[in-house]
Amino acid sequence: MAKLYLFGLLLISCQLRAQQFGLFNTNTLFDAFENPAQKAFVYNDSRQYASNFLLPYLGINASNRGDAGYALQRKLNDGAIETRNLPIGTGRRNKLFGSSNIYLLTFRTSPFYENNQELGFSWQLRSDVYADYTNETLVALRNYGRFNTSQNELFNGNGYGQSYHQFSANYRVDYGDGIAWGLKFGILSGITYNNANVTQSSLAVAPDQLAVRLTGKYKASFLLTGELHRKTLLPDFKNPGLSASFGTTYTTAADVFIMANIKDLGFIRWNKNSSFVLLNNDLVTLNTGNNGISKDFQRKVVNLLERNNLHKAFYTPTNAKLDFLISKTYDFYSPDFIVSKNLFYNGGDIILVNNFKMEEFTFSLSPALNMNQFLLIGAQGLYQSPNFEFFAGTDNLLKSAVIFSSASYSPKGTIGASLYMGVGIKFGSIAGRR
Repeated sequence: MAKLYLFGLLLISCQLRAQQFGLFNTNTLFDAFENPAQKAFVYNDSRQYASNFLLPYLGINASNRGDAGYALQRKLNDGAIETRNLPIGTGRRNKLFGSSNIYLLTFRTSPFYENNQELGFSWQLRSDVYADYTNETLVALRNYGRFNTSQNELFNGNGYGQSYHQFSANYRVDYGDGIAWGLKFGILSGITYNNANVTQSSLAVAPDQLAVRLTGKYKASFLLTGELHRKTLLPDFKNPGLSASFGTTYTTAADVFIMANIKDLGFIRWNKNSSFVLLNNDLVTLNTGNNGISKDFQRKVVNLLERNNLHKAFYTPTNAKLDFLISKTYDFYSPDFIVSKNLFYNGGDIILVNNFKMEEFTFSLSPALNMNQFLLIGAQGLYQSPNFEFFAGTDNLLKSAVIFSSASYSPKGTIGASLYMGVGIKFGSIAGRR
């Protein structure tokens, strides 16, 4: 039931973030589907068809910055959120960012070798999450009995989570003079959506009682977790949408490679059974005589949302991105400088991917600055021949290495974890230029 709380904090444990920048400009199957103008076939060496054969391109990644990182790491390791050491009463904030991008099935072909034309089809699962929340919000979900001082604005915050299927078709071609362009169009089927924004809040403390007032709004594709079933994960297009990606590449006379994309520009229409809640200084009263157990608070928040719930359809944008890459190869070393910015939501990255290639093997080390003040170090290994590729890596090497170690409280600490891997296989005949 805690999913119903206005900040949607329990999305933290299941929504993830992934961009896999180390795979940009690798001409892998993943690169070709993510960056529409990129090619995946090598003329006169690659076989005509490519697929992942239902072996998913799996990418998972999440980061949290703030005091609550300790509590969330305890959740991963011990199965329970520990909030006793979190400072309260000051409104200190935490930020969580994440998304996932999993290719379940891909198929690509180069039916017309003239101008390196390629046509691809893919089925993806995508999700995005963002949360800006206070320590007090997390503590209230676990033990509201800790509060002993009346204050305002302790529970202000906002966040969202969105997940959906994407079925896409992709076409790319060399235009000439070192220029290539590509398009990717997708049909979407929404899975779940949550959006919360608390703009005003207050806490009044009295003997054996707390009074919490909330003002804000909550939109979701569901209100109660009991509305979610296994078949909710299946694409049924009850929440339909569309998306488009556009990309181009240019190779200069000095062999400088430049790529630019607008990716995943689209929307989803959530159906008329979705929930929309407006709160206007609504009151929740809590009895502290029972030591402030959290289930009582969660239950009363659920009741508050149910009383104010309206069913209506609404539209949401997908997490579109603007990407730019510039690169040049120096013998076995190839640096890629990448800037990626979300268009409608918070977030963006500046990355330097350092690629070291020896025959079919490439090792990459990628320092990245997230525009929400995360500093990440990525690492990746790639084996790639004209007809087979396998890769594995992480966008957050240092934090991933210790995510399951014993947690200790650290003010304003950062936690994170990341892992991605995938395989691509080409098959069929090797055809020459027609």
